[in-house]
Amino acid sequence: MAVAALLADPIGTGRDLALQAAQSDWLWRIAMALAIALVGMWLARLLSRGLDRGMGRAGLDQILRDFLRNIAYAIGLVVVFVAALDALGVPTTSMVAVLGAAGLAIGLALKDSLSNIASGVMLIVLRPFRAGDAVQIAGQEGIVERVGIFQTVLRAYQNHDITLPNSEVTTSAIVNFTSRGERRIDVTVGVGYGDDIRQAREVLLGIARANPRVLDEPAADVLVTGLGESSVDLVLRAWVRTPDFVATRSEITEAIHRDFAQAGVSIPFPQRDLHVYHHDADGRPLAQVIAAVDDPDPT
Repeated sequence: MAVAALLADPIGTGRDLALQAAQSDWLWRIAMALAIALVGMWLARLLSRGLDRGMGRAGLDQILRDFLRNIAYAIGLVVVFVAALDALGVPTTSMVAVLGAAGLAIGLALKDSLSNIASGVMLIVLRPFRAGDAVQIAGQEGIVERVGIFQTVLRAYQNHDITLPNSEVTTSAIVNFTSRGERRIDVTVGVGYGDDIRQAREVLLGIARANPRVLDEPAADVLVTGLGESSVDLVLRAWVRTPDFVATRSEITEAIHRDFAQAGVSIPFPQRDLHVYHHDADGRPLAQVIAAVDDPDPT
């Protein structure tokens, strides 16, 4: 039948055969592109998870692991997308050029977001803090939860989230309270000018020695830091393990209030002496004016 049709209408039949071949080719290309996309996405996810497990066995920080896993997965998706387009017969060279031009335009429009991405890379590479560190950034204090591509998330001590743009994090002073294993507690206290400073120093050192959280080395010490308006200012400096900082500072402060009272050492508070002078419009003391009214003729 096909031979007879071809002999009867060779042009029309040839056109139909070519159309069928083209349709079959397109269906094949679409099937191949879908297969490449599905398998490629599965492989990209599998490779990113394998990379994460490998970094976990290597002991890398969780923030670094999350960031590199996401970057690897994104690169894998880009490769899969280009391969799928190539399977469809789309010229990938021109496509890459178009994507490059579009990327430049998008980059100029999203320069702030790109700044956050660059800052996120800097935070991952330089690693001024790790997940779980207690930090102060841009006036905000909390525990580092994660560093994303655009934002850094802190968990405040009151258990709410603080989200900071990465560009703000890298341009602000970063105070990491837990980067070292030991911290020094500075407790400032004032004593009266009539009190014995040596006795106050011994009381403070005794408080430090009696606290089991205070480390023996470096040894605690007491310094005189100034002569205030109402007191002589002393500071007790004691070293503790970083996790014990808050509790130990509270215990020492409470012990100072208790032991100073038992030792008879005063903790003065600011006082002001107020002298009131009354004058009339000419500047004469009010008492002189009243005396002149009561005795108009002093002679």
